[in-house]
Amino acid sequence: MACVLVVWHSMTGGAEALADALTDGASDVSIEGVDVVRRRALDAGVDDVLAADGYLLATPENFGYMAGAMKDFFDRVYYPCLDRTRSRPYGLVVRAGSDGTGAVAAVTPLATGLGWRPVLAPVIASGDLTEEHLAAAREMGGTLAAGLSAGIY
Repeated sequence: MACVLVVWHSMTGGAEALADALTDGASDVSIEGVDVVRRRALDAGVDDVLAADGYLLATPENFGYMAGAMKDFFDRVYYPCLDRTRSRPYGLVVRAGSDGTGAVAAVTPLATGLGWRPVLAPVIASGDLTEEHLAAAREMGGTLAAGLSAGIY
């Protein structure tokens, strides 16, 4: 059985709502053979990353950067997982206070360094959180899980 790891951080609830949508998409009942595991960024660790076949990340944009908790996650898992998780798919959603590009620019080189492959372009939810943002996050979660289920990733 494939495993999707959802790693998220949220202080105000916006990124958590996006993580919920990622989880809903990845957990769609029509997708068989995929387990979904959710961890707060401060709780996720090396064992979680190594056990997963794909990753869904949700972070707020703080001061034009990813959340400190998400940075802490990458600090703890990067080197132990380097060369052990290459070619695995990932998706990123950002709850943006401004345009979100700073958070995307912070996460992307870390994911690229790990050899992770994006399944879709990052979802940036700026302004009021809308159903369109949540639908895009659900689509991302479903796309990653369906790809794992079908053996594409």
